Amino acid sequence: MDLPYVLQQITFDQILFLLILAGALYLFISERLRIDVSAMVVLLAMVIAGVLDPEQALSGFASEPAIIVAAVFVISGGLAATGITEHIGQWIGRASGRSEGRAIAVTMPAVAAMASFTHHVMVTAMMLPILTRFAKKNGLSASRLLMPMSLAASLGTCLTLVSAPAFLLADNLLERTGAEGLGIFSITPIGVALVVLGIVYMLLARWLLPKRSGTSGDDEYLRLDRYRTELVVPEGSRWSTRPLAELQKALGDKFRMIGWLRDGRMRPDLGPSSPLISGDVLLVEASADALASLHDDTGLELYPIAKFGARTGEDTDSDGDYQLVQAVVAPGSEFIGRSIREIDFSRQFKAVIAGLWRRGAAMTPRLADARLREGDLLVLWGKPERFAELATHHGFLMLVPFSGEAKRRVRAPLALAILGLTIIAAVTEWLPVPLAFMLGAVATVATRCVDIGQAYREIDVRVFVMIAGVIPLGIAMEQTGTAQLLALGLREVVAGWPVLAVLLVLFTMAALLTQILSDSATTVLLGPIAVELAQSLGLAPTPFVVCTALGAVVAFLTPIGHHGNLLILGPGQYRFGDFVRVGVPLTVMVAFVSAWMTRWLWLGGPLLPGLGG
Repeated sequence: MDLPYVLQQITFDQILFLLILAGALYLFISERLRIDVSAMVVLLAMVIAGVLDPEQALSGFASEPAIIVAAVFVISGGLAATGITEHIGQWIGRASGRSEGRAIAVTMPAVAAMASFTHHVMVTAMMLPILTRFAKKNGLSASRLLMPMSLAASLGTCLTLVSAPAFLLADNLLERTGAEGLGIFSITPIGVALVVLGIVYMLLARWLLPKRSGTSGDDEYLRLDRYRTELVVPEGSRWSTRPLAELQKALGDKFRMIGWLRDGRMRPDLGPSSPLISGDVLLVEASADALASLHDDTGLELYPIAKFGARTGEDTDSDGDYQLVQAVVAPGSEFIGRSIREIDFSRQFKAVIAGLWRRGAAMTPRLADARLREGDLLVLWGKPERFAELATHHGFLMLVPFSGEAKRRVRAPLALAILGLTIIAAVTEWLPVPLAFMLGAVATVATRCVDIGQAYREIDVRVFVMIAGVIPLGIAMEQTGTAQLLALGLREVVAGWPVLAVLLVLFTMAALLTQILSDSATTVLLGPIAVELAQSLGLAPTPFVVCTALGAVVAFLTPIGHHGNLLILGPGQYRFGDFVRVGVPLTVMVAFVSAWMTRWLWLGGPLLPGLGG
């Protein structure tokens, strides 16, 4: 059978589908429309053209991959909202020492482990400021750390089935074709091998990484990591009688003690081992997130709010519509040179100054005694309607929402327990994987590890809709026989080749296509071809489909191939050629390891070279 003969077998339905597919590729590559909108346009085109019936077209929304991806986003949101991911990130920063090599050796496996059960872009975004500050503090080049971190996040998605949509789609495809599906840890041996390869490569080939300082700019002006505020331990607090060290550990390293007041007197003799007592006032510096977390912590209260909140004339027993905002003291403001105590903010503006940030200047220990200066950034607490006068007051340069995000640290153990039980339920097959993760997502919200509004915001609707929209594309490719047609053509090219070479061809096709398409779209388009090719060769389809999905996920060739790469592009001052220079040799090695490992796992090939098979 030759290629001209294969082309003669093409039918009208296949021509129609290929035209729709060409349009889909144009939309995906040109990005004239958002990728989720493009997926919906393609889906509707297939229904109108009669390639799919409505039930088949809508099947993607109820598919297992779409459900699992949405659930993983919510569970990841719970881990972030309870401060777990931030705590891990801070630990990585501390464990990285001061050397570049140690930082890479510590960061990469830790980031890969985090990415195995959360979204890799979220992990990359979380680690970006941590590594940038670490590099600046230790006089290292940010560009030598950010690319290895982004690579580790991508490779970490190969450690479990649920961390990358491409693997979920591969599993869905295998089940539709009657093959045995993939378990959560079916691809873990491959993922471990790739993570180890990536770490060794980055440590040995660091000279390929550019040496640039990265961008810092003037964004530290509103970076809220040094707010001065005061805390009070209320009556019946869960922190009462517990040592200060426990509180500091719970709040993380974005919390720094300035002083300790007891019975109205400064107590320099009290330290980390000293127990907290109801009524103690702690003078602290905290980040925006820590400040918001302290405001929501039932065991602590912001002292200015506890003392002066009643003066606002509102009921302070319930949260109501109270919120935190930030305001900048304007040049020439009437408040310059006056202390917060003298201004009596709570009576004059019906709001409370809960925190103060000042660029590079010393302040008095007590917040109320601080004399305001031009450019001081105030954290104000009150009701939105009370801020109207402040917003127009000439004494303030701006009034904007407070950017801190509260961390529900009290529920951190609960969030970890939910993740663990979700994994156990899925692995032991006590529940089907989609139901296990859906139950985990519901439990995360029900236990208030993350509120319902934030849970919905955590779900990347574009990814969910795109997955639901491209699954019917794969169904149409199978149903019209297009996959079989293309597989027959590919078989003519690879006829007589070793299985390892065929797997490398599939990986390479996916690696190149994923540079212009998403990993999900690449897997959906090439997956059916891989299945048909395997069946025509009389072999199990699993290694062919998995190798295709691996090519779509871990091809580290260009900055546009992965969203994580786009995140670090600016901060690391990278150029397009940097990714090509680092990524091409690595991707060649990753391709060989992926093909070799899939052949070993599913086709009985040798684990080590030269051992037969």
